Amino acid sequence: MTHDANCIFCKIIAGQIPSRKAYEDEELLAFHDINPWAPVHVLIIPKAHVATLSDTGPEHAAMLGRMLALAPRLMAELGVTSGYRTVINTGPDGGQEVYHLHMHVMGGPRPWLKG
Repeated sequence: MTHDANCIFCKIIAGQIPSRKAYEDEELLAFHDINPWAPVHVLIIPKAHVATLSDTGPEHAAMLGRMLALAPRLMAELGVTSGYRTVINTGPDGGQEVYHLHMHVMGGPRPWLKG
């Protein structure tokens, strides 16, 4: 599994930076965002360091599918019943701030209308 010693998400995976975990297995970690845009806002990340969605290929298809399939399960477990939003920001023009692939899953009343 690849890691980047300078990546904040790799440090969270390694336990060097604390997080409020929502889910973890051998391949994925989900944790609550420290600056939430919605009442429920979790990030789902692969444990292997992949910088952006553009850096994925056919070999990542199963992992990407598992990330997407985890979203509804987590939202249900966290009490979100009226819908949620999934977002993967990619690259500078896509608004990506941390260069470790991550999917935002935001639930609750109209989470995209943060002021």
